[in-house]
Amino acid sequence: MSDFVVGLTGGIGSGKSAAADCFAAQGITVVDTDAIAHELAAAGGAAMPALLAEFGPEVASPDGALDRARMRRLVFADPAVRGRLEAILHPLIRELSGVLCRDAVSPYVILAVPLLVESGAYRDRCQRIVVVDCPESLQISRVMARNALSEAEVRAIMAAQVSRAERLVVADDILSNDGDLHHLETQVADLHRKYLRLSSQIAKANC
Repeated sequence: MSDFVVGLTGGIGSGKSAAADCFAAQGITVVDTDAIAHELAAAGGAAMPALLAEFGPEVASPDGALDRARMRRLVFADPAVRGRLEAILHPLIRELSGVLCRDAVSPYVILAVPLLVESGAYRDRCQRIVVVDCPESLQISRVMARNALSEAEVRAIMAAQVSRAERLVVADDILSNDGDLHHLETQVADLHRKYLRLSSQIAKANC
């Protein structure tokens, strides 16, 4: 069990997954709330019965998983849908992520949460917050290339998140992801050493 949780966040297209992978390569447990959400909404996932009851069978893909593209269109067409969706998913995600953090055996845990800044429940769990940052123009181009979305669609997603400036204000540490992978790996290695020191201090204090 680790007593040191580092919250990892950043805007869409900032490179949170790449940063999380870099920490995992250092042997650190990564608890990814996006991955948990996908698991819950997969075919046979724990959230699917409630999602189907709330939104109807048309939100399921042929294999029984949540049709994410259809759900995204519903959310953008009616903002109230987002609240109904989150009321189902978020309590389950919080519960499962908490269990995974408690069960981690690495010296510290990376808790990757896209909406960490917006969510007080997750911020309260974290001893440090690290923000993956890059220019907004780079976020847009990355997401357009990765998800085949239009610029307007990407900007709409970004508008639903806090601003870049708001994320940076709450950051204890910043990973600048406007270069190549090696640049990011070097920064993560530096933070890894820092977090090992801090987690060791906490462990000694709790003995």
